[in-house]
Amino acid sequence: MIQLVPVRRYPLALTLFSTLLLVLTGCSEPAEEMKGGMPAVTVIKIEPQDTAVTSEFVGKTASSRRVEIRSRVEGFLDKREYTEGSMVEVGQVLFEMDKKPFEAQLKANLAELEQQEARKQTALTNLNRVRPLAKKNAVAQKELDDAQGLFREAAAAVEQARAGVVQAELDLGYCTITTPVSGLSSFAVLREGAYVGRTDSLLTYVAQLDPMWIEFSISENQLLKHSDNVKQGIIRDPPDQDFDIEVILADGSIYPQTGKITFSDASLSEATGTFLIRAEVANPKGRLRPGQFVRALIKGAVRVNAILVPQEAVQQGAQGSFVWVIKDGKADFRPVTVGPWHGKEWFIDEGLQAGDVVAVTGVLKLRAGVPVKITDANAKSPPAAGAVDRSDSSGDTE
Repeated sequence: MIQLVPVRRYPLALTLFSTLLLVLTGCSEPAEEMKGGMPAVTVIKIEPQDTAVTSEFVGKTASSRRVEIRSRVEGFLDKREYTEGSMVEVGQVLFEMDKKPFEAQLKANLAELEQQEARKQTALTNLNRVRPLAKKNAVAQKELDDAQGLFREAAAAVEQARAGVVQAELDLGYCTITTPVSGLSSFAVLREGAYVGRTDSLLTYVAQLDPMWIEFSISENQLLKHSDNVKQGIIRDPPDQDFDIEVILADGSIYPQTGKITFSDASLSEATGTFLIRAEVANPKGRLRPGQFVRALIKGAVRVNAILVPQEAVQQGAQGSFVWVIKDGKADFRPVTVGPWHGKEWFIDEGLQAGDVVAVTGVLKLRAGVPVKITDANAKSPPAAGAVDRSDSSGDTE
């Protein structure tokens, strides 16, 4: 006897059949893809080598000798003899004070000196008259003592008057105010006719431009990490810490003169947590001016047996950085510890060794154990000229 199947069960059977068909079709797609061809990658072979590293810091230019031009005497400012903002030379006259009061004072002191010298001469004449009489007991001993005392007082008065003359001559000379250094002059703080007193004696500034200082700061963490890298042999400093300083201007151009570090602060700044570093660079044409913001590149350190890979070869995963190492024609997942940048490459601190073959391009298609096709096995090209190692973020260089 034939049993009829209710029509309402057909949709369920069709659904199960469609699902099975989709699963089988989906499972066959990777196989068809693998059958069509292996992922193509370009690779580099790891060859450790000593590599020069450059650390970059933001710096500011400062005059190597910034002098305050002040008046040494009180009085009225008579003239300004220089053009504000111009270059001035050593000994050039910048200001003139009103000399008339000082000339009058010098004359008065000269007259006082002449008067005291006359008194001294009178006292000496009297002493010469009394001394032989005292030897003959013709006068009392007291008269001789008084004559000697008057002569000494007169002699002291002469010296005091002479000192007054010297001081008056100095004050008169101070009325002509010159610059002790060659450099760039600033604006005049006081104008002609202003009274110059003890509390407002500042007239202007002169900033020496050659040489110029480059000042920047290094954090405590950067300095400690660099010292630790040196102890471990990862970094090798130049002999006698003789680093070269290259200056990059605001427009990106390289300043033609290189400098040397001349000062490093012995104490840590409590306000910023950094150490002040100062470099000195020649500035014969005055291209650098005080207050400019520049980039200071510290050169001279070497990373020993450094391993470098292009930045595009390093991927980021849930557990950190990794690369794909090609081994026996298949992709092998390799976690790595990256160091600072070096141009367009990464320093690799851990995870790779000499002879490893690392995939550079085509890495997004790779999976662990997947066979690959190497399309370019050339060694990596050297970093571009002027490439900068971002070691300032990791403290690889002092």
